[in-house]
Amino acid sequence: MTVQKKSPLWLIALSILLPTSFSCLATSATNVAIPHISGYFGSTVDEANWVITSYMIANACLILMTGWLENLMGRKTFLKVFISIFTIGSLICAIAPNLNIMVLGRLIQGIGGGPMTPIAQSILLAAFPYEKRSIAMSLFGMAVMVFAVLGPTFGGFIVDNADWQWIYFINIPVGILSIALIHANIDELEVRKEIKKIDFPGMIALVLWLLSMQIVLDKGQQYNWFDCSWICWLAGFSACCLSFFIVWELEYKNPLINLRLFKDKNFFVGTILSASVNMIVFSTIVLLPQYLQGLMGYTAMISGLALAPRIISSTIMIIIINPLMKVFDNRILISMGFLILGISVIMYMNINLLASFNYVSVPNILMGVGIILIFVPVSSLVLGTLPKSELSNGASLHNLCKSTTMAVVASIASTLVARHSQMHQVYLVKSLSDYNFIFQQKLISLISTFSASASSGFAHIKANAYMYKSLLTQSRLMAYVDVFEIFAIIAFCLIPLTILLNVNKQKEI
Repeated sequence: MTVQKKSPLWLIALSILLPTSFSCLATSATNVAIPHISGYFGSTVDEANWVITSYMIANACLILMTGWLENLMGRKTFLKVFISIFTIGSLICAIAPNLNIMVLGRLIQGIGGGPMTPIAQSILLAAFPYEKRSIAMSLFGMAVMVFAVLGPTFGGFIVDNADWQWIYFINIPVGILSIALIHANIDELEVRKEIKKIDFPGMIALVLWLLSMQIVLDKGQQYNWFDCSWICWLAGFSACCLSFFIVWELEYKNPLINLRLFKDKNFFVGTILSASVNMIVFSTIVLLPQYLQGLMGYTAMISGLALAPRIISSTIMIIIINPLMKVFDNRILISMGFLILGISVIMYMNINLLASFNYVSVPNILMGVGIILIFVPVSSLVLGTLPKSELSNGASLHNLCKSTTMAVVASIASTLVARHSQMHQVYLVKSLSDYNFIFQQKLISLISTFSASASSGFAHIKANAYMYKSLLTQSRLMAYVDVFEIFAIIAFCLIPLTILLNVNKQKEI
C-alpha cells in the first residue's frame, strides 16, 4: 500500500476527506432544492428528480472501477483527475441553461464523486496505524455520514437565502483546494499491480443494470408499476443484466470486481448493516423535508434546521466513539446503535399537524447518536478481515451496495407514501358522510364562515373542498407514519445480525 513519509496523519486525513465530504453533501443538499430547480427550469418534479438519480447512477458505476483506475493511473493522478471532473460537473450544474444540461452536469459530477468514498476509506486504513484505525474510521464517519446529514440544512439555507446554484458553485473552490492538498500530502502507491485488461462486458452489464433499474424506480409510481408493459419489460431487462453481471464476474478471469469477497463473513454482514443504516437514514432525509415543507408549511431552510440536531449529536459521538470502541465490544455498540435508531424512527410515528419544531428535532438527536454508534464500528470491521490486496476492491463493492440501496429506498419510500396515502383516503372518506354528526357540524360551521364573503351555494362548495383537502392532508400524514413504522421494524430486526460479526480476527493493514 502507500508509505506516508512526510505529511502528518491529520493533514493526510484532511486532504482526502475534504473532497469526500463535499461529494457526499452533493446528493442530500440537492434533495431540498428539487422544487426550486423544477420551477427554475419549468419542469415537473418527476423530471427534476433526474438531477438526483443521474448523480446516483454515475456514482455507482464508477465506484466499482475505483481499484482498477487507481492502479492504472496511480493514486495521486487518479485523485486529482476525478476531483477535477467533480469540480467541472459542479460548474456545469451551476451555469446550466436548461434541465438537460443540468442532468449532464450531475452525471459528470457523479463520475467525479463516485470513487471518493471507497478510496478515502482504503487510504485512511492504510495510512493510520492499526491501533488508530478507530480514529481513522471516526474521521471517515464525519466526512461521509455527518456531511450527508448536513446536506438538507445546508441546501435549505442556500435556497432560502441565495440562488440554488450556489449549492454547486461552492464546490469549485473546494475542488481547487482539494487538488492542491492531494498533490502536497498524498503519496503515490508504493507497489502497483500489473495492469489488467478492463472488463468491458462486466462494465457494460453494470451500467445497463443500474440505468434500467433507476428508470424503473423513477417512473414506476408514475406509470403504476407493473400495470405498464414497458415497465415490465425494462424490469425484466434489468434483472437479466444483473444476473449476467453476477455470473460473469464470478467466472471471468479478470473481473471488474471480486464478488467472492462476500464469502468473508465480516464483509458480508458489515455490508448488510451499512447498507441498512444508509437506507434508514436516507429515507428520513428524503421523507422528513417532504413532510415538513408539504404538510407543515416549513420553508426549505427551517425544514433543514429541524434536521440539524442530528448533526450536533453525530459530531459529539464522533469525538467519543473512539474511547467507547476501546472499552466495549463493537458488537454491543452496533446493537445499541440500531436500538437507538429504531427508537428515534418510532418517535416520528407520533408526528401530527400540530407538532412543534422541538418535537420534530428531538428524534434527530437520537438518530445522530445511533448513526455513529453503528457506522464507525462497522466501517472498522467490514474491511478488517480482507487481504491487503483486496482493500480497494472491497471498499468499492461495499460502497456500491450502499449507493444502490440509497437509490432503491428513495423510490420505495416515495411509492409507499403514495400508496398508503391512497389506502387511508379510502378509509377516511367514509367519515365524510351525512350520517357523521361531527362532520356535519364542522361542515355547517365552515359554510357559515364562507357565507360571509360568498353566496350560500359557493360557500357550500368551498366548505366541501376544504374538508376534502383536510382529508388528503391527514391521509398523507398517516402514510408517513406507516413508512416510519416499517423502517423502525427493520432497525430492530437487524440487532441480532450483529452477533455474526467477528471482532477478534482483525488483520493489521
